[in-house]
Amino acid sequence: MYEIDFQNPSSIYFVGIGGISMSGLAEILADAHFTVSGSDRSKSALTESLEQKGIRVYYGQRRENITPDIDCVIFTSAIKEDNPEYIATVELGLPHLTRAELLGQLMKNYKTSIAISGTHGKTTTTSMVSEILLQADTDPTLSIGGILKTIGGNIRVGGSEYFVTEACEYTNSFLSFLPTIGIILNIEEDHMDFFKDLADIRHSFRAFAELLPADGYLIVNGEIDDYREITSGLSCRVITYCNSPHTSAGLPADYYASDISYDSSGHPSFQLHDRTDATREISLQVPGDHNVSNALAAIALADLVGIDSDISAKALHSFTGTDRRFEYKGSIGGVTIIDDYAHHPTEITATLSAAAKYPHKTLWCVFQPHTYTRTKAFLGDFAKALSAADRIVLADIYAARETDNLGISSETLKQEIEALGHECSYFATFDEIENFLLENCINGDLLITMGAGDVHKIGEKLLGQ
Repeated sequence: MYEIDFQNPSSIYFVGIGGISMSGLAEILADAHFTVSGSDRSKSALTESLEQKGIRVYYGQRRENITPDIDCVIFTSAIKEDNPEYIATVELGLPHLTRAELLGQLMKNYKTSIAISGTHGKTTTTSMVSEILLQADTDPTLSIGGILKTIGGNIRVGGSEYFVTEACEYTNSFLSFLPTIGIILNIEEDHMDFFKDLADIRHSFRAFAELLPADGYLIVNGEIDDYREITSGLSCRVITYCNSPHTSAGLPADYYASDISYDSSGHPSFQLHDRTDATREISLQVPGDHNVSNALAAIALADLVGIDSDISAKALHSFTGTDRRFEYKGSIGGVTIIDDYAHHPTEITATLSAAAKYPHKTLWCVFQPHTYTRTKAFLGDFAKALSAADRIVLADIYAARETDNLGISSETLKQEIEALGHECSYFATFDEIENFLLENCINGDLLITMGAGDVHKIGEKLLGQ
């Protein structure tokens, strides 16, 4: 594998530079005086931000963009071998790395490199950890999979020993990482276009845990079924956390929550218990039991690196979430509009459960399924999860990287929901959905646009944004 010499900046080209992670890495290297350029399919707020920082961005991926003076080309997992820039890279014999391999090499430059993994909650927990480290004045370098309001973006280049990043299991990219501290939030079936089954996914998370050095730490959700299959025999130290006193193995959790209560906006407060038998009062400004769990992981990490507990509590209380995670978009005609990235049945259940505690008359969910493979794999689970909403509206499936529809459509999901006895509407265009909502939502209703695609545009259009 090609090794980047961070002491001698070179020329790096990013294929897909407008992605949330790739743009952040490009910015880190540019700040370290590398000559950075790249391409993307279209202009976006992220590519415009890169251009303002002096990074050259090509729109459209063409073989002539790849020139012999480039020292290394970085690809995302979405780039296939028929991509013209990939073909040109190979033909010119240029060194190339995946995004994950670059991240792994970056981690070696930091004494404390923190990788936060899990099927759900990575962006929120990474943001919570980031907020704590920032308020503790540790000057961390951050790579977040969403926009954190505190730093006005998804990336922060710091000057200390701390590096924090999300660690995604898709295509086993997190196995290229070199963390000293790892977090596993949960392990469930997802990305079934890559993994064979849940056992295959668990095997990957076990391999991720094995990356941690003997003097490293793994913080793991003790409510994961048979989590000890992931942790047994590891050379690193293991710390568990739960929303209840005992893990799924019946062992005392190192961190757990009790006395969870909610304010009028659905924000939880709870008693935190740690392995010293001390208790702390924690209150959050993000909704849901799932965020209590995310906060426990963040607190365990903060304690581990020596952050004062009062600073951690204050940071978590001030954290109001990241973009597209139960994000308040505005209100119109007395209808509150929230946007959420949930695109897996477990995430939908968590979001709608949190919404149930939020003031409302009727809970509307406008859901845009994400990828045909995921929709097909979890069809019944999607129907059951969405049924927690009072009114359900479906948009067309957002295909993302996929071209084969597998015989699945939003009409298929609509039929599954109706078979459970719940009313469901489907419209082929966003314009039709917007008109339907304008005619049917009333003062006091809560409207959530939900999905990993571009469904957020519906709420923004209604708000005139």
